Amino acid sequence: MAMRKNTILVLGEQNYGVIHPVTYELLQKAQELAKEMKGSVECLILGPPNLAVEEIAYHGADLVYYMEHECFQQADEFLYKQNIEVVLRRLSPEVVLIGATAFGRSLAPRIAGAMNTGLTADCTDLKVDANGQLIQIRPAFSDNILAYIRTSTRPQMATIRYKEFNESIRDSSLPVNITKIKPDITVNPNTEVLSHEPIGAVDITKADVIVAAGRGFRKKEDLAMAQNLADSLGGVVAVSRALVDAGMAQSQIQVGYSGHRVKPKIYFACGISGAPQHLAGMKESDIIIAVNNDASAPIFKVADIGYVGDIYEILPQLAKRYGKESGYDGKRL
Repeated sequence: MAMRKNTILVLGEQNYGVIHPVTYELLQKAQELAKEMKGSVECLILGPPNLAVEEIAYHGADLVYYMEHECFQQADEFLYKQNIEVVLRRLSPEVVLIGATAFGRSLAPRIAGAMNTGLTADCTDLKVDANGQLIQIRPAFSDNILAYIRTSTRPQMATIRYKEFNESIRDSSLPVNITKIKPDITVNPNTEVLSHEPIGAVDITKADVIVAAGRGFRKKEDLAMAQNLADSLGGVVAVSRALVDAGMAQSQIQVGYSGHRVKPKIYFACGISGAPQHLAGMKESDIIIAVNNDASAPIFKVADIGYVGDIYEILPQLAKRYGKESGYDGKRL
């Protein structure tokens, strides 16, 4: 099938029957691009029966392709890649957008390799040039420059960082056009899932308050200080890459270029020097509060409030100041 010029296909993501918000963020950007390219916005999503795919239409997809089967209940790169490749060859969109989630980052290069096309990873913006060509924008050299990339192969594929764009506005009056597709393969012959054991229920990307711990924490047990402060503020604990590398925390709560990108209302950077890789994941937080014993630490250049001192002295004081027993109402600092 010939390429369908100016067709933008969003690859939706779901997990155990819940559509990931990054899908709606991609739809918002896809609508902007389609307007400039005079094209259309479509979405392909693989998921279990009874997935609320009409929500994708309400968020702006002109057409939704729904591959429905129980095998897509959980993430499996092999099954997804095999089935998506078949659909892409049939639909031949010009542009394919994928969320740069943990699953999206693993899946996208497999699809691009199968399609023999290029992939621009971790984009922070997308534009259309004067000739109607897609320009993919991503940070390079530790976020010191922005690279503008035009892909010569088709489809043009890009992964977009989660929380980079706002979600598209939901409009239940929009038409719902859903096409169901049968999967080409439903069994992964190489893997057998014996059980599903969630690593943790905390999703730091959705938190309004984050207390992030860095290299200043000497041992794993000391993270209790960060947890106490987070509990006092109704927040969650996150970490820098240094603590993940040291085996003190899991990668699921890592903030930074190689971790998660977060945009909380309040971000405490505790014992974090402020390397560019970490700043890339949290610099757009509404309020940044830094605690570090080095007054020259780069983190203070982006912080709204800074405490120069020992985290082992300051964090317990902050937890006491904003704890429930203090009468803190959660509305001010």
